[in-house]
Amino acid sequence: MSDAHLDPTLLIEIYSRLVASYGLQEWWPSQTGTPFEVIVGAILTQGTSWRSVERSITNIIAADAMSPTAIQQMPRADLIDLIRPSGYYNAKAAKLQAFTTFLFAQHGGDLASLFALPVTEMRHQLLGVWGIGPETADDIILYAACQPIFVVDSYTQRILTRLGIVAPAITHHALQERFASLPADVPLFSEYHALLDEHGSRTCRPTPRCAACPLLDLPCQYGQQRMLSAEC
Repeated sequence: MSDAHLDPTLLIEIYSRLVASYGLQEWWPSQTGTPFEVIVGAILTQGTSWRSVERSITNIIAADAMSPTAIQQMPRADLIDLIRPSGYYNAKAAKLQAFTTFLFAQHGGDLASLFALPVTEMRHQLLGVWGIGPETADDIILYAACQPIFVVDSYTQRILTRLGIVAPAITHHALQERFASLPADVPLFSEYHALLDEHGSRTCRPTPRCAACPLLDLPCQYGQQRMLSAEC
């Protein structure tokens, strides 16, 4: 195993504790959302809450516009009106249409053609689309294409940095590589990502709630120092 990979026993222990604390999150792919809806959600959720995104998605569905063709052909102003609840609506409307332009130009508008690519090539193509960065590309690969790639974000970095198992300045790619010792399993990767986000939003917050943390005795270096300081 490469030194860049984390001990799989430790990773499974973290996962098990998070499941015990928060339960299974069962994020995308859901039983209700289509792959294209997942892609729309992945783009719209940039910089905002999922609750706001849900309102935008409801608007798109109500307008019978949840398809690559409908998004591509819709006047930009109309699309902006539909996604206004998600914020940054001018940029996000442009991003949605940049994706559909790419999809028609490179894959004839067929998501199955995109999803049939090897993961490395799919990711390369997605990162070439204006408005799609590493996290959004990985969301699309994992939750829409249902291909195994570990999604990392600011919550992942915060939690692993505080545990003392990665450096604060670690890059996105290097952080993602730390999880390569896990089985390449879509449900596992989906749940793990969701659980880390739940832990980061509820407990390992910018000002953390260390006393309630299920990872405190792993040990979490940051949390134990805070708890020790509180006792002094």
